[in-house]
Amino acid sequence: MTLFFLSMALVVILLLAEMPIALAFGTGALVFGVATGSDVSFLIPYAYQTTSGFALLALPLFVLAGTLMAEGGISERLLDFVNAFVGRIKGGLGAVTVITCALFGAISGSSSAAIAAIGQIMIPRMVREGYPAGHATALVACSSVLALMIPPSIPMIVFAITGGLSVGAAFLSTLVPGILLGAVYVILNFVFLRKVDTIRVEPPLSPAETVRTIGRSGIRAFWALLMPVLILGVIYSGIATPTEAAAIALVYAIPVGFLVYRGLTPKSFATSFVRAAITTGSIVSVLFFLFMMSRAMILQQVPKEVSEAMLSLSDNKIVILLLINLVLLFIGMIVDDISGSVLAAIIFLPVIKELGIHPIHFAAIVGTNLGLGNVSPPCAPMLYMAGGVSKLTLDKYIGPTLKFLVFGHLPMTMIVTFVPALSLWLPRMLMGIQ
Repeated sequence: MTLFFLSMALVVILLLAEMPIALAFGTGALVFGVATGSDVSFLIPYAYQTTSGFALLALPLFVLAGTLMAEGGISERLLDFVNAFVGRIKGGLGAVTVITCALFGAISGSSSAAIAAIGQIMIPRMVREGYPAGHATALVACSSVLALMIPPSIPMIVFAITGGLSVGAAFLSTLVPGILLGAVYVILNFVFLRKVDTIRVEPPLSPAETVRTIGRSGIRAFWALLMPVLILGVIYSGIATPTEAAAIALVYAIPVGFLVYRGLTPKSFATSFVRAAITTGSIVSVLFFLFMMSRAMILQQVPKEVSEAMLSLSDNKIVILLLINLVLLFIGMIVDDISGSVLAAIIFLPVIKELGIHPIHFAAIVGTNLGLGNVSPPCAPMLYMAGGVSKLTLDKYIGPTLKFLVFGHLPMTMIVTFVPALSLWLPRMLMGIQ
């Protein structure tokens, strides 16, 4: 186990030195494999076989479908639809941002895509309307991780495949926590802005005009809103597997982008394929080396040793869960959500099974906690991406971010950890898991 921790320390050092994630994990996997005497020629075919599995095919299909829908102009339509409900009250644009990030996550499955699509529109818009720039940046960064929790979630696909779990059940495990966290962010947004006097609010509409506005925007956003309903509907009705649902989503996205929203052109269509290929290639290259490392770890019984070491510290389930959450938070700070999902499944699922915790409940813990890590300093990849959109220095938005995390995401992580029914209710009701 010592060699494993030394290898992971090497990975962390390489990541801090800004080496690409795939190369950092590749170096760590090779060093660990050679140091433990594992046959690298055996590890490589295993990694290839795992990454070429049918279930993982859902990943590039969902990535491409989300990219095409984003290029097709759905973000503006989603924003207009949500704005029709809450846009004309103080702090309403903040609520619009949170809800739209959640909806966009249900289409793209990616927090970085949510920042790129929603942040570039909403941060400048909120600033123009008198919102503090730091608050706007923090709100987009924190809301973007709802994409990890609202299905279809790419990290949950990877976690389920790595852990040998049902992808559909993993999707459902984070749905209720994701909706609740979005509601908490909406409430906190209103609370934090109650004393800000610079915010400009459009005059309210009459009830009749409000209904007409909601109707018009709803019609324009209908095809975008239908996509997640279609995906989840075919999965949980038993019509299609998650991979087949991803293919359906792709077939759906093309005519909607070209013929309905008309945001897709032959040029943007080709560009979307290139962008999706780059994104998928970067994810799969990381997964390839992680699967190599995971196989070497299993051969050396590292997960079993980690399990025994943690259980030797305490036999109290609460203490162990808090310790696991602390490690997951650290993982989320230094690596992306995909890599973190694989590491969590490899390292902690044996511990979870020993504690008698349901693995689908643990999927929800991982999805919620990694999102927290992705916006928690010092590394915070999603936080810095939002800062890049707003062009602010860290000191301008770190304070508002910490307030959202301390009063919103951190309590929700603890609730998900210690209230299993929150994450198991839907999988049990819709999929009959025990």
